[in-house]
Order: sequence, then C-alpha cells, then structure tokens
Amino acid sequence: MAGDDPDPAGDGSAARIRRGRTADADRIRELQSHLRQPSPDLLEYGLAAGDARVSVADGRVVGYLLPVDAPNRPGVHVAELVVAPAFRREGRARGLLRTVTADADGAVTLQAHPDNDAALALYASCGFEVVERRPDAYADGDALVLRRAPDA
Repeated sequence: MAGDDPDPAGDGSAARIRRGRTADADRIRELQSHLRQPSPDLLEYGLAAGDARVSVADGRVVGYLLPVDAPNRPGVHVAELVVAPAFRREGRARGLLRTVTADADGAVTLQAHPDNDAALALYASCGFEVVERRPDAYADGDALVLRRAPDA
C-alpha cells in the first residue's frame, strides 16, 4: 500500500498521515483502549509489515488505521480505526480512510457497532454501505459490516 500521497483531498489531511512504525506501538496500544474488541497481535503484525497508518499531531500519534488484505479476493478490510477523542472531528479518520481506499485493489470493508452513530455517519459520507448484520459479533451486541465498492 502506497498511502503516502502528498494531499489527495487538498485539505491538508494527508500531511498528517504516515506509515506506522514499531516505535509507535505503545501509543497505538493506548488508542486501542477505545475499541470494543482490539487485536494486539494483529496490531503487532500490521506495524511489522508496514501496513498500519497513523495520524500525527505535533509529532504524536493521535489516530491509526489497521488494514488487512483479504486473503482470497481483491480488496482490504479495515480491522481497526481509532482517533483519540481530543482529535476527533478534524478529518483525521476520513484522511486515514482515504489512504486505504485510494490504495485498495478492490472493495474496502469494515465493521461497526449499530449504535455508533458518529462512525456510521462518517462511513456513509465516505461511500460505505451496510451489507450485513452479524448477530452477537461484539460482547455487547451485533455488528454491521459495511462495504465501499472500488471507485465509489
């Protein structure tokens, strides 16, 4: 995944995004605490493989996206996406999503809790559509699977 486009949207968001590094692991682990079901092992792999993307403010990681290639079809799955609460509503999640959708060689999928209205609104505005409901996917309920078709 290239993902280091200078500024595809022209809004400065890409200037704040870079590949995650193993040195970022401690900060990203802190951010994982905001997830319903974090995957520390998957994060370690994503950092080692160079797949993770981070959003940076004043030299500090304030958000990240962990993409996972689909093993048997073109495309990618966003396994984790988090922005620290103090840095939300600044276009950081949108910028991170933009990097993965621009680089994907197929559809991009992700999963969200049905009660996460802010995330669902963001995903809809980025061209994602609900394609499936997974009962009891989370400890506290169902999950919605969303998909963004290539070139959407």
